[in-house]
Amino acid sequence: MKILLINTTTGFDPLTSKENDYRIKLSLSPPIGLLYIARSFEDDGHEVKVIDYSCEENPNKEIQKSLDSYDAIGLEVLTDNRNYVEKIAKSIKDYDNDLPVLLGGPHCTFHPQKTLIDIPSGDISVEGEGEIVVKELVKGLNGYKNYEKLPGVYYRKNSKIKKGKPAEYIKNIDEISFPSRHLVEKYEYGKIGRQNFYKQKSTAILTSRGCPNNCKFCTRHITSNYFRMRSAENVIDELSEIKEKYKSVFIADDNFLASKKRSTKIFDELIKMGSPLDLYINGARVDSANNDLYKKMKIAGVKHIYFGIESGNQSVLDYYNKNINIEQIKTAVKLANKMDFITLGYFILGAPFETYKHIKKSIKFSLNLPLDFAIFYPLSYSKGSDLWDEAVKKKKINKDEDCYGIIASSEKGLANFTESELLDLCKKAYKKFYYRPSYLFRQIYKSLKRIDFTILKYWINYNT
Repeated sequence: MKILLINTTTGFDPLTSKENDYRIKLSLSPPIGLLYIARSFEDDGHEVKVIDYSCEENPNKEIQKSLDSYDAIGLEVLTDNRNYVEKIAKSIKDYDNDLPVLLGGPHCTFHPQKTLIDIPSGDISVEGEGEIVVKELVKGLNGYKNYEKLPGVYYRKNSKIKKGKPAEYIKNIDEISFPSRHLVEKYEYGKIGRQNFYKQKSTAILTSRGCPNNCKFCTRHITSNYFRMRSAENVIDELSEIKEKYKSVFIADDNFLASKKRSTKIFDELIKMGSPLDLYINGARVDSANNDLYKKMKIAGVKHIYFGIESGNQSVLDYYNKNINIEQIKTAVKLANKMDFITLGYFILGAPFETYKHIKKSIKFSLNLPLDFAIFYPLSYSKGSDLWDEAVKKKKINKDEDCYGIIASSEKGLANFTESELLDLCKKAYKKFYYRPSYLFRQIYKSLKRIDFTILKYWINYNT
């Protein structure tokens, strides 16, 4: 069977954008989830093609010319792009109504009951991890329609939406084949706006699934709180394969440093093999900071490290159940700065009891940390989080509302600020952080020291 997989995770409307419009490439890395699914199909002898909307100049044209050659289409769905996905799915059905449209991704897991309602042009939706179930699903497309026996599958039958067995999660993720990166080799990943933060060529790796912590805003309950790590040996095998074709790797884990023993072993092996890879760690808790570990990270090729700081108020950190303190944040960021890592801190504004005084303190805290980047988000209530469950219990959120992206606001009794005020505070935080002479002078000094002017170029372009 020939299967076309489409990555639709983009910020523009793919069907209304003009063909010759210049679109900034927002993809930091390949759609790893989709490439895992592609590998499952390939392992069973199927032919697979991947189209990435974020990177194609004329994605709609590319899809249209491919439809005659494929037996099934797979689309990745996020909650905030589900309308785009429906437009794409409908255009496929308008071309050939008999062509099966399969749906997977976060929205299918967050809202399994609603996905086929939100996307009426879809035929089948898969909840949870799909690497194993899609193998059986394809057999159904070939005539063995046993969907009711498949875990996590939702499908249409006699104009009704039916459900298979409960979704299952893969216990030993070492058994999953490495993603099919060769299917997206033609795309240039790693660009943010007009600047290239990653050394080309860039890819991503996922060395664990889930998170062992229990932050109040996190949606980990959706995946049954099930944290699994790949073995250090399995990760090294994949990195050994990656280094033959790529120069930088984005480690997409929620908490890559969760196990000091495992991460130390991975860094030791990378050092031993003389790996040329630049590493970018997405999820790093500040309580993992350790001088010996960070030294190994430096030698092993770590360039960027991203911290979930969230707040400069201990009371807010405690409310979020972060299980960290202000001193740990200071220590981690200072140590990362000492190692000359490029650092990014995430901040959340708008906890239910937060006042302007709290937010002002968080912004001031961000200014006093030697961070290279800071991102300020309004607090968002998402299905699967303790925050969501608490708000539903207090009848501040309807349990049937959209499961993602309900911003804290006084209108709903979730914050001391309106949504507009909270978004405005985030904008002001950005301006305070980036529009200061001390920040610019520090970046000039660090750029000269590194002989790398990427951050300065980004700052200039951001302000022009």
